[in-house]
Amino acid sequence: MTRLNWGMIGGGEGSQIGPAHRLGAGLDGDFSMVAGALDHNPEAGRDFAQRLGIAQDRAYGDWREMLEGESAREDRIDLVTVATPNATHFEITKAFLENGFNVLCEKPMTMTVEEGEVITKLAADTGKICAVNYGYSGYSLVRHMRAMVARGDLGAVRVVVAEFSHGHHADAAQADNPRIRWRYDPAQMGASAQFADCGIHALHMASFVTGQEVETLSADFASTISSRELEDDAMVNFRMNGGAVGRLWTSAVAVGRMHGLTIQVFGEKGGLRWAQEQPNQLFWTPTNGRVQVIERGEADLSPEADRATRVTIGHAEGMPLAFANIYSDLAEVIRAQKGGRAPDPAAMHYPKAVDGLRSMAAVHACVDSAKKNGEWVNAVPQSLT
Repeated sequence: MTRLNWGMIGGGEGSQIGPAHRLGAGLDGDFSMVAGALDHNPEAGRDFAQRLGIAQDRAYGDWREMLEGESAREDRIDLVTVATPNATHFEITKAFLENGFNVLCEKPMTMTVEEGEVITKLAADTGKICAVNYGYSGYSLVRHMRAMVARGDLGAVRVVVAEFSHGHHADAAQADNPRIRWRYDPAQMGASAQFADCGIHALHMASFVTGQEVETLSADFASTISSRELEDDAMVNFRMNGGAVGRLWTSAVAVGRMHGLTIQVFGEKGGLRWAQEQPNQLFWTPTNGRVQVIERGEADLSPEADRATRVTIGHAEGMPLAFANIYSDLAEVIRAQKGGRAPDPAAMHYPKAVDGLRSMAAVHACVDSAKKNGEWVNAVPQSLT
C-alpha cells in the first residue's frame, strides 16, 4: 500500500511532543515524513529536518514557506501536523485548511471560541479533515470503556470523575524558568493555564467515554504561586446532556503526581476506572459484584479495543502507540476519501474540530465561572445550541 505524505510544523529538536508524533505517524507505515518546518529558527529547523531524512527542498524555514512550497507540488502532503505554540494554532490551521490540506492540530485548537467556530465551519465547508490531538483517546482500553458504555454495560451513566494533575510546576523557585513561565503567560496561553493545558484532556476524555457533552459547569481556579497570573490548580463541576454529572480536578502543583490522567465512570449497573500511567488494566465492578481486571489484548474485548491494540498481552503500551491509533484513524479516512469509499466506522473516533471547539468553550466558561466565584454557566458553543 502506498504511503501517505506527511509534514509537520513545530515539534523540532528538543521538543516534548515532536518525537511522540513522529513515532506515532511512522509506526504502521501509513505515512512518510516528507516535509517540515520544525523550528522557530529557520536554519535550525532546516538542519533538523534534513537529519530526519527530509529532502533539502522540503525542509522549510517557516510554515508560510511550507504552505507555499507544498501547495505548488503534485505530491503535496496528505496531512500536516501543527505542533507549534498555542497562540499560533489558529492562523496555521486556518491557512492550511483554506488551501485544501488535512490538518491534525495539537490542543488547544484555538485561543478563543470565535476562532474555534471559524475552524469548525471551515473544516465542514472544505470537506477536509481537521483533527485535534486529544491523543489519550487512542488508548485501547479507553476505546473499550467507550464501547462498554455505548452498548449499555453500565446502564445509565450517573457520575464521571476525571483528573489530570501533576506536580512538575510546584517549586516556586522555578517559577521564572522559561520552560515553565510561558505556561502562565496570558499572551501565550490565553485565558487559562492549567485547565487549558491539561484539564481539557480530562474533560475530552469524560465526553469521549460517556458519549455525552458538557452543558453547564462551575469552576474554582487558584494561582497557588503568587507570581502566576493564570491558574495552576482548578476544580470543575459539570453537568452533561445525557444526565451525567461530572467532577474534574487538574493541577500543576500536586507534588508526587507524575502524570495523573485518570477517568472513572459510575453507572446504574457498575463502574469503570482507568489510569494513563497503568494503561494495560481497566477495572470493572458490576453493581453488587467483585472488582474485575480487564487486560489490554485479552480475548473477547470490543472491536474498538482490538483495532487499537498494538502488542501482545502482558507487554506495555504507551503514549506514542496511542498517538499511532489517531494517525491510523486519519490514514484510513484519508485513503477512503481518495478512493471514494466509506471509511471503517471504527476509524471515525478520532477527535475532530468540533471537539476542539467544545473544549475552548469550556475553557472560557470555566474562566467566567471562576471570576464569578463558581457561578454555574453555559458551556455550549453558540453554533451548537
